[in-house]
Amino acid sequence: MSDTAARLVRLLSLLQTPREWPGSELAGRLGVSPRTVRRDIERLRDLGYPVHATMGAVGGYRLVAGKAMPPLLLDDDEAVAVAVGLRAAAGGAVEGIDEASVRALAKLEQVLPSRLRRRVGALAAATVSLTGPGATAVDPGHLTTLAAAAVAHERVRFAYRAADGRTTDRLVEPHRLVAAGRRWYLLAYDAERHDWRVFRVDRLTGPRTTGVRVPPRQPPGGDAAAYVRDKMYALAPAHPLRATLALPAPEAARRTGLDPATFTPLDAHSCLMRADAEAVEWMASRLLMLGCDFTIHEPAELRTYLSTLATRAHHASQPPGGSSVPAWTDS
Repeated sequence: MSDTAARLVRLLSLLQTPREWPGSELAGRLGVSPRTVRRDIERLRDLGYPVHATMGAVGGYRLVAGKAMPPLLLDDDEAVAVAVGLRAAAGGAVEGIDEASVRALAKLEQVLPSRLRRRVGALAAATVSLTGPGATAVDPGHLTTLAAAAVAHERVRFAYRAADGRTTDRLVEPHRLVAAGRRWYLLAYDAERHDWRVFRVDRLTGPRTTGVRVPPRQPPGGDAAAYVRDKMYALAPAHPLRATLALPAPEAARRTGLDPATFTPLDAHSCLMRADAEAVEWMASRLLMLGCDFTIHEPAELRTYLSTLATRAHHASQPPGGSSVPAWTDS
């Protein structure tokens, strides 16, 4: 690194400390003249760093927020803290930051020195997350490997466990990672099956890049999220729901948050609800939370499930040691 480049890096590191830096103090820290400091400040501005200058006895230079995000310099502890935080965010379910966290983590881990990468790995190995029911654990390292391969258009190999428990070795061209609820999905072109596939990331192990780069491909329709959504819906068993609700159609739409077209007015006080859902449990909970009377026309499985819930609720409402209640069983 040249003397000028090294000095600019040192100057940027000083300016990232949130304070005013008098030109004379910067010159003393860098061992150069105030005139050289002024030239270096201009160089940083040309590179996109918004350095603000104030005049007067208490004036000086400071780095301020700009229109774009310029590169930042992080010391070892800061880099480790950021990497660990991004790993936690990538594996969590905070809406809107999981995918961005994976992209940022992939960029950061690409340039982390080996000594810091070991520290991040040790922290990850020594900590666990308390996940909620239904959550699936995903290794952030898998996410960053797949994300980096998708950006570089590089083929990846991994072992994949299907829903039936069968494990196969796959060679794919990653296209996009898609976060859906508490799960991550990989949309990729399967190089050996010559077709697009959707993989649950928590079911794959040992992803490794092959070094083979390929021309980029576009999935059918060009929208990765829409493609994954359509595949998930196509594979899920759909139950047609038809129920009469003792609610005006506009009120039913407001309470459920569903498309108003789901509800057909029957009169001023009731409507017919038509929808498809993959789980009768979801249908039962949505209907019970409406706070109104309703009649189920279909599916029959929903009536059976609601009957079981009613028996269970009746049992739970009895005082301990009270009168006997009808026997009930789990569905």
